[in-house]
Amino acid sequence: MGDITVKGGIPLYGKVCIQGSKNAALPILAASLLHEGISIIHNCPRILDVENTVQILREAGCLVKWQENSLIISAGNIQNTRISSEYATQMRSSVIFLGSLLGRMGSASIPLPGGCTIGKRPIDIHLSAMENMGVRITEENEMILAKAERLKGTKIMLRFPSVGATENTILAAVLAEGTTIIQNAAQEPEIAELCRFLNEKGAKIKGAGSEKIVIEGVRSLQDSEFVLMSDRIVAGTYLMAAMSAGGEICLEKAPIFQMTAQLKVLKEMGASMRYDKDQIQLKAPRRAKSLAMVMTRPYPGFPTDLQSQLLAVLCRAEGRSKIIENIFEGRYQIVPQLRKMGAKIEIISQEAQIEGVEKLEGTAVRACELRGGAALIIAGLGASGVTKIEDSWFIKRGYEDICGDLRTLGAVVG
Repeated sequence: MGDITVKGGIPLYGKVCIQGSKNAALPILAASLLHEGISIIHNCPRILDVENTVQILREAGCLVKWQENSLIISAGNIQNTRISSEYATQMRSSVIFLGSLLGRMGSASIPLPGGCTIGKRPIDIHLSAMENMGVRITEENEMILAKAERLKGTKIMLRFPSVGATENTILAAVLAEGTTIIQNAAQEPEIAELCRFLNEKGAKIKGAGSEKIVIEGVRSLQDSEFVLMSDRIVAGTYLMAAMSAGGEICLEKAPIFQMTAQLKVLKEMGASMRYDKDQIQLKAPRRAKSLAMVMTRPYPGFPTDLQSQLLAVLCRAEGRSKIIENIFEGRYQIVPQLRKMGAKIEIISQEAQIEGVEKLEGTAVRACELRGGAALIIAGLGASGVTKIEDSWFIKRGYEDICGDLRTLGAVVG
């Protein structure tokens, strides 16, 4: 994906189907390493982060092939527990292989993770959990070296409900000796989806989706087929796109029950919505209303992965709005780009104060990370003239075909 150009001022109309979940797919792909057999994952999004994860699996010794939007993984012959930096440093989620490689092989060598530059995101929570389970960890030449003769279940209190640390601990605990109890666990739907995948393979996990998860170690797992849930962040992105451009759209295969916080915010901005099973219909107001304050929080709060998209919409809302970012300190990298388009935004520490303007002006902007890149498309849809988004490869990390989906809704984008 090269540069993306967006012609603004065209309302969106029609239906679009939501892809499989990125944030669920990545840990589930890592989890496939735990089983010396076959895992088939349906509705898997063909995005850059998944492609990089597939290369890591192949590097480890897995046989992996695509069959339309299904991935077939055979992990019977794992020979390599060292992940090269070629793929791992391109995405933060590579650290999730720490738990699965330790669980399967008892050792792992992983580069310090990369991905989007939205914050420090320290992995000490992950490493502390592994050490509590008997793992010896050292750092050498930008690599994390981990080894354990036998992982042992224990009680682990996470100091913050980190999604990645929760997932890593679950992956390490599935084949460990004894019972592992994770307290202050992350409650995101992607955690429950990982546990559902593992339980269908024969794991014994209770409490998925709650702050206390109990994993009773088993000796082995079994072959399975699994249908991945839809992506709540992609769904939210497209709803924000309609709020920016105007119009009326319908999302099919939308994970409605996982989107309570974002749907509440959309209603407060003046959206009219109807729900039917897994469909969401949204009719945008002439101009969005301002929001007194929105704070990003761990699930079930408003997701940090939709903060940039919301910010793009609020740039043209009536009145003043405020956003407080509580998860990642680098989420406001999009602000200088939005200012180029005429947005009035003031940043004070982790708080964004937005004064809505009548219109934004299309211009050349640059994506700095995944969700901010998608937010620039949203801003362009509601702007006058043409917006050109450079470094748009970031967007491919999480969106299967955002340009094609928006064209289906009538946007002029490509």
